[in-house]
Order: sequence, then structure tokens, then C-alpha cells
Amino acid sequence: MKKLIAIITAALALTTAAGIARADKLVIKGSDTLGAKLVPMLAEQYKAAHPDFSYDIAAEGSATGIAAIIQSTAQIGMASRSANATEISAAAAKGVTMTSHVVAFDGIGVIVNAANGVTNLTKRQVEQIFTGEITDWSALGGKPGKISIYTRNSASGTYADFKELAMHKRDYAASAQKMAGNEQIAAEVAGNPNGIGYVGLAYLTDPGIKATAIDGIAPSKESVQAKKYAYARETYYYTNGEPTGVTKAFLDYTLGNEGQATVGKVGFVPVR
Repeated sequence: MKKLIAIITAALALTTAAGIARADKLVIKGSDTLGAKLVPMLAEQYKAAHPDFSYDIAAEGSATGIAAIIQSTAQIGMASRSANATEISAAAAKGVTMTSHVVAFDGIGVIVNAANGVTNLTKRQVEQIFTGEITDWSALGGKPGKISIYTRNSASGTYADFKELAMHKRDYAASAQKMAGNEQIAAEVAGNPNGIGYVGLAYLTDPGIKATAIDGIAPSKESVQAKKYAYARETYYYTNGEPTGVTKAFLDYTLGNEGQATVGKVGFVPVR
């Protein structure tokens, strides 16, 4: 009997230890814009100073990050857009308080192939391109050729933000090809002389592409910070209420001097 009790006690101790480990593991889900480059770098830097810290990052789109907070499958939901009324209501129905924390500013740059002669577009032209009204580069002063449109998929916050900021919430052209992330869009445009797409500031230096100016203003840290660029936006961490424990520690690190320095180095605009 004593042996059986000892075995049970040891098993309970292991279970408790595993539970604590899981509780200390920071699960982060959501935006590719944040999760492909910036947040993994922040997590690695934080881990270097806190060896016991562990994390798991899944960057599959802002909608998945917000859903993860609603469903309590992550402590942080990364998003490049605000939670909408439906999501906030769904959270409230589950007793979840959707709480946003602005962690960086960003701009959505319209990109074309590096060999494309078009260097400036008006906001009206951008809307007409992505809704399918303008279909050939010759209508924009470029070499004749059918425009190939690349967008993010519908789970992406960038997909939703661009639709609102650039298209007055109109539908994308039926011919638009949906990509999983910023890097995929940049790669497709780099490989297609007639391609056009959009990416966050951190991806504007990818090879084979260039950003067009919008009404004469190029996307840059400076134009976003000065609120002069047309497609500027905020990016967020979402939590269930005010964060505590390791979640708060990582948010504080992100918003602290070292974290915000990394925000700038990666290509975003620091919030302070």
C-alpha cells in the first residue's frame, strides 16, 4: 500500500509540474505581419534574459489570433486590425474581455515588380486596380500588360485593413490571388513583371520589388509616424482583460526600451 501511495504521489507531482510548465509557456497566435518576423525576434530576445521562458507562436492571420483569445487557446492574440463588434460580442458571451494593446505602428505599402516603370499611384487608382476596374498597366502609364493582383487571405488583418483603407470596403477583384503571408506576396510580385500587391513596412525591402508612392508620399517610418501616409495603421496584442504573469512580462518587454528598439529595427514604427 505504501508503495502504491508513493507511486500516486510521484505521479501527482509530475502532473503538477507539467501543469506549471504549461501555465508558464506563452502561447501567441495571430497576425503574420507581426508573427513572421517581429514577435519571434522579441520572444528570442526575452528568452535570452529569461532561460526558463518558453513560447509557441502561430502566425496564421489576425482573425485566428482574436479567435484564440475568445476561445482561450492563447494568452496573446496578435492582430494588425481592431477586433470587430461581432468578435467583441462573441468574447463577452464567453466571459472574455477583449483588451487591446498597441505595440507598433505600421503602413501597408503597395508594391510592384522592381522593373515596373510605375512609381506613383493615386488613391483612386489603387482602389480601381484592386477592385478590378483597371486591368492593364497601360492605363497607368506603364508598359502594356494585364495586371496580376496579389492579396492576403480573408483571415488576415491586412486583408481587412487594406479593404477599408484603400477600397472603401469594396470587394477585391475576382482575379485577385490570395496569399498566406507578406513574404509570399513579395515573392510573387518579384517574380511577375505585371504583379502588384501590398505588404507591411517590414517587407518593403524584399528583393525584386519596390513600393509605389501614394499621391506622392512613399510608405516609410517617417511618413507613417507623421500620419501623412494614406495606409498607416496600428498593430496590437490582444489579451483577456489586463494581462498578468508571463503575459504581462512579455507585453512590458515589447513596450519597453529594448522591445521598441527591436520594433524599429525590424521595420515597424515604435509606439514611443
